[in-house]
Amino acid sequence: MKKVAYKILILIVIFTIIALVSLLIFKKDYGYDTVQNFEFEEIPFADSKPPHPINKTINGIDYLESRLPVGIFGGVYTSSVMGEPKTFNPYNANDATSAQLSEIMYDGLVQTDPVDGKVIPKLAKSFEIKDDKKTYIIHLRKGIKWSDGKEITSKDVYFTYKTIIFEGFGEGSSRDVMMIDNKLPEVEIIDKYTVKFTTPKPFAPFLRNLSASIMPEHIFKKATDKGREYFLTFQSIDTKPENLVISGAFKLKSYVASQRIVYERNPSYYLINKEGKSLPYIDKWVLLIAPDTNNETLKFESGEIDVLTINGSLLNRYRELKKHGDFDLYNLGPTTNTTFIVFNLNNRKNKEGKYYVNPIKQSWFQDKNFRSAIDWAIDRENLILNIFSGLASPLYSAEALNSLFLNEEVAKGHKKDLNYAYSLLQKSGFYKKNGVLYDKHNNKVEFELLTNAGNTQREATGVSIKQDLEQLGIKVNYKAIEFNTLVSKTINSLDFDCIIIALTSNTLEPNAGYNVWTINGALHLFNKRTKNDLANSDKIYPFEKKLDEIFKKGALELDFNKRKKIYDEYQKIISIENPLIYLYAPVNISAVRKKIKNLYPTKLGGLIYDMAEIYIKE
Repeated sequence: MKKVAYKILILIVIFTIIALVSLLIFKKDYGYDTVQNFEFEEIPFADSKPPHPINKTINGIDYLESRLPVGIFGGVYTSSVMGEPKTFNPYNANDATSAQLSEIMYDGLVQTDPVDGKVIPKLAKSFEIKDDKKTYIIHLRKGIKWSDGKEITSKDVYFTYKTIIFEGFGEGSSRDVMMIDNKLPEVEIIDKYTVKFTTPKPFAPFLRNLSASIMPEHIFKKATDKGREYFLTFQSIDTKPENLVISGAFKLKSYVASQRIVYERNPSYYLINKEGKSLPYIDKWVLLIAPDTNNETLKFESGEIDVLTINGSLLNRYRELKKHGDFDLYNLGPTTNTTFIVFNLNNRKNKEGKYYVNPIKQSWFQDKNFRSAIDWAIDRENLILNIFSGLASPLYSAEALNSLFLNEEVAKGHKKDLNYAYSLLQKSGFYKKNGVLYDKHNNKVEFELLTNAGNTQREATGVSIKQDLEQLGIKVNYKAIEFNTLVSKTINSLDFDCIIIALTSNTLEPNAGYNVWTINGALHLFNKRTKNDLANSDKIYPFEKKLDEIFKKGALELDFNKRKKIYDEYQKIISIENPLIYLYAPVNISAVRKKIKNLYPTKLGGLIYDMAEIYIKE
């Protein structure tokens, strides 16, 4: 079945080219790189390319069979998570913690292969793409079940897309990435195990976008029938674990606020090993809630957790600890997280008739020269040296440094230049007096800069940027606040001046950023529009309209080289307009206990990309 699926994939040029290019770019990813020194000399492993799982039908049930070595059942894997979850409903998740914890329990139709970036089946057994490049036939696995014993069928897929996603329940990002020239695809049931999607036009990212979590209709329809307000409370953190019906490898067992989240293996999961036994191997997956990164480090060194992402400043220490320790170090290359500063450019009023942002500050934030001056005043090299001990790269592009679509010219960026920064401010009438910056109306330039408390790297970044901008005469009131409060200010109340935050870039598909860069996107942070604002088309900046056009055009183009030119343009616009000012991309260094087996890390998939296949051998 896999060969058939790959032949079908060849029908779409873009997927073929992405696969070929990614093989070139990620060819070293077949192995993992053991960290030897600050130069990261690579030591490839000959057996480190994980084989694809295959379809296997036993007694009429379509399983997915792992091709990895057979492991040992039992044991507990312990990791950590920063911040408290707000929901266990993936379609209500507006923060990274909630998204991570809720999506553990629900699988999608397809997934991205962690080695070569190809789209491969998950809940789907196979898929077809017709010659018109608009018709997708999805064949589901027969006989696989939800955790309550009910079979997973096409009704669940239809309900998830037709009702939850297309009708806009929850956070909305899943709907955003499905928009095709301002239209949504059509979905219909062919039979119990077959679903057909029809797109308005050929749409390059569509197949990859079918990775959204599929939800059980017999559980979630009760919530959607009661309306959007009720849906926002459905499967909250107060939900009893036994009431969660899931399809993924792990089911919630317990949640203790500020302490831990515990998952247990789903005994009816459809992934099996070569002996036909149902995975996952581990009995429990415990995630300890850490208040900050320092606490995570202490938990790892005390043996409480099994994996840790290492700050560059700690690498020398961990190289020494490794000599007599029970863990290995892995270098996975630049992280796909894009850390940035974003100013609130919102120039609308809320429902009480008050501006979201003080009008005086609005005039600064909306000024391209002001934003560009901030960009030129930031000392990225200092950030990298002091916060990451040099183990990071400056970031100037909206695309991650290992993205297939990276605009190399934009990525070159520039060094800090205070003189040039001040000249930009002068163009807009700003001036300095006694070391203090004033605007042309004699208002002292002062604003609030926020980031999330507990993330020591971002907290240090905030302090450094505050100092950089003081050299321009700007007073920055820097605060680190609780993460969920920060997200609420950014997404819901829009009550912020400027924040430091990060988003994850999809290195294979820029359209994953559709909800960030399009005007009505759920994560259009710099000019976020509430439902009450959607009709205010006069409050849109010209470059926003251009970004809208680019993302609609890029998604409809199937030729890789032409798409590359289209997405080069959006990165150039961002670098000129600076609605988001990018900062750095740290090297992804991880420590993991030697007892964790079946590890095949890649730069694309990360350290552990399928928890169901790892096992513990003491």
